[in-house]
Amino acid sequence: MLVKKKAIVTGGAGFIGSHMVDLLLENDFFVTVIDNLSGGRESNLSQHKDNKNIEFIETDICNIKYNDKNFTDTDFVFHFAGKGDIVPSIENPDEYMNTNVNGTLKVLQASKEAKIKKFVYAASSSCYGLADTPTKENNVIDTKYPYALSKYIGELVVLHWGKVYNLPINSIRIFNAYGTRVKTTGVYGAVFGVFFKQKLSKKPFTIVGDGNQKRDFVYVTDVARAFYLAAVTKKNNQIYNLGAGNPQSINKLVELIGGDKIHLPKRPGEPEITYANINKISKELGWSPLVNFEDGVKKMMAEISNWKEAPLWDKDSIEEATKIWFKYMQD
Repeated sequence: MLVKKKAIVTGGAGFIGSHMVDLLLENDFFVTVIDNLSGGRESNLSQHKDNKNIEFIETDICNIKYNDKNFTDTDFVFHFAGKGDIVPSIENPDEYMNTNVNGTLKVLQASKEAKIKKFVYAASSSCYGLADTPTKENNVIDTKYPYALSKYIGELVVLHWGKVYNLPINSIRIFNAYGTRVKTTGVYGAVFGVFFKQKLSKKPFTIVGDGNQKRDFVYVTDVARAFYLAAVTKKNNQIYNLGAGNPQSINKLVELIGGDKIHLPKRPGEPEITYANINKISKELGWSPLVNFEDGVKKMMAEISNWKEAPLWDKDSIEEATKIWFKYMQD
């Protein structure tokens, strides 16, 4: 009997992780999802509830044991689990260091013991801070807040395990991922969730600064495909930048969604532009973005009702939520 390829996706009920699960199932993998279901993310995998090629383990990555039997005979581990968002990381840095560093270590140890074939780490472009653009993988590291620091230290641990223990690893520094299933609940953060709820509520979009700042938005299915290619490649111990290589302004996003806008004070420590140099991932993995920005936003707008339960942010609530940002952050 033909044995299916096996993959583990930590954070597999999350935004990017759930799309990774979709892609793996399409490629005939048996998928184990490890997720603590923080933020009510169960619905992201509801389409697979009757699929016998997926199993779900509800646990925190910090609870994974080095000899975890769930890792036995696993081909690939895709590590997306972690704590995101900037403001909460400033408020509770210990939680971010514990999950994004110690949790990553737990997953690495289990992967090493199980002798997996490839470990792919979801790193963050936030490690570059206010970077030169287009940003190459060898750009100076300048972490501006605890979230960025915790993800970068997690990446260093991954690279170290690759070097010392010969664990086959690759790390992908994601720029600005967007797409369906992007976070709809919780703290002030992702621009799409904020804007879509404001659109549904017929409220003006809250734009930080003049709106001319640009972000290298890359659609989530393109992100998942990049991680898949990083797993199946023979190349190991590599760092890849992942963006669309075509930054878009916040004003352009507002134009595509449609509605009124108001402006908030510019925040220190935020770049005017994020822009990934994607030459390396394109050359070595044969990856290029397939979903352009306009089509990506259309895909999300078609499911805008999914954001009806998202928190509604306005000028006053955002000002209150970001007080700590202005207290500690600086350019």
